[in-house]
Formats: sequence, C-alpha cells, structure tokens
Amino acid sequence: MIEYRTPEEVEEMRPAGRFVGEVLTALAENAQVGTNLLDLDALAHEMIKKRGAESCYIDYHPSFGAMPFGKVLCTSVNDAVLHGLPYDYTLVDGDMVSLDFAASVDGWVSDSAITVIVGEPRPADLRLIEITEQALQAGIAQARSGNRLGDISAAIGGIGKQNRLKVNLEFGGHGVGRTMHGDPHVPNNGRRGKGLPLRPGLVLAIEPWFLHTTDRIFTDPDGWTLRSVDGSRGAHAEHTIVITEDEPIVLTARD
Repeated sequence: MIEYRTPEEVEEMRPAGRFVGEVLTALAENAQVGTNLLDLDALAHEMIKKRGAESCYIDYHPSFGAMPFGKVLCTSVNDAVLHGLPYDYTLVDGDMVSLDFAASVDGWVSDSAITVIVGEPRPADLRLIEITEQALQAGIAQARSGNRLGDISAAIGGIGKQNRLKVNLEFGGHGVGRTMHGDPHVPNNGRRGKGLPLRPGLVLAIEPWFLHTTDRIFTDPDGWTLRSVDGSRGAHAEHTIVITEDEPIVLTARD
C-alpha cells in the first residue's frame, strides 16, 4: 500500500534523516586503509545505541536473504555493489566501498548510501561514483508533484545510458515510512510520463547503482552480498526524499 505523509509527519521524519546522514558521514571518515569492516559496523551500532535509535537491518530477513542480516550496516567492497554483509576484512589502498545504512528514530525510518574510495583512487572508480551521484541528483530533480514515477526512473537510467552503462532493474528505490522497504518500487530505468502520479507527502528512497561493465549480479556464498558477474566494480548512492508542492526535501542530506 502506498502511503502519503502529512506535513506534521514529515517534520517527525526529519530526525531520522539527520541521524542517518550523520552516521554515514562518520562512517565515510573512518573508512581508511587498515579499517576492518566489522569496526565500521561496530561504529554504526554504537551510534544507534547512543541515539536510542533502532536498526532496520539486524533482523531484516526478506525472501532473497539467506537468513536475518545480523549486522546494522551494508559494506559492499569493489565487485560487491549491494547488501554487502560486513565480515572480517581490512580495507586496503584503492578499495571502493559502498556504505548503506538505514535506521528508525521515534518510529520513522530513513535510508541512505554513499560510495567512497579508500586511499589512492582509480580514475575510473572516481568517474563511476560521479556518474552514480549525478543519476541520484537527476532522479531527485524529477521527484516533484505533477510528475510521474517513470520520470524519476527515466532520469536515472538516462544518466547511465549517456555514460554507456547498463542498468539493472531488479533492485532499485522504494517507499519509506514506518518500515524500511515499502511501495512503490522505484526502478533505475523507465519511461517518462508513465507510472504512479507523484503527490505531496510521498516519501521515497531513490538509489541508483551501476557497475563498470555489466548489469548482471549474483549472490555471494554469504547469502546476502550481491556481486558483479564479471568482477567489475560498483557504485551506489541513495537519499530518502519527500515530495512536496515545491522542491523535494532531502531528509538524509549530509553536511
């Protein structure tokens, strides 16, 4: 069921968005050469505890997951692009890592992701992150009352196609509210002028992701981590936004 939030409810959602943004900022700053993925998860866990928030991941067990996720943070490194289950891995120079985090504050959820490079970056990786962030901003720009869901999807897919990237439609954005994943699904490619009419109060997580040379992925033996079939690296970006009568509100904006 698609739900629309009142202006008062949108105000109640702002603390969750700020908190998620703060956690991702801290995680990005701590993602350095020599940092273990489990230490990043522990940092996010400690921030959740200190804030009195709740994790959206630790007990998360959808049909595509082998078991409850068990961690509070997704860390997808290099050829992993989504749902990366943190494990005992120490980041090395040149690693590309997506940090995806969602939490509930006072019963309201926000969800966001950022991709960073540890140490010395590869130019191609920097470019992929730039394209992914451009796609996110293009999608957000179309999240306006009077447009349709397909306008968001087409804007994201258009950036990918302009840069000769293939677009996977299996995983994309989604509605956000009292739970992390709700209706509607927001594909990362689509047709302008098609789909659900966008109305004020609709809260969406918009999340483009691209791989260097493929759109095909497989599930790692850990039962969660999604990797490229050809070993190429991936980038992922996400914000939770609210459609209004005017400009969209980006709840998870980071300083």
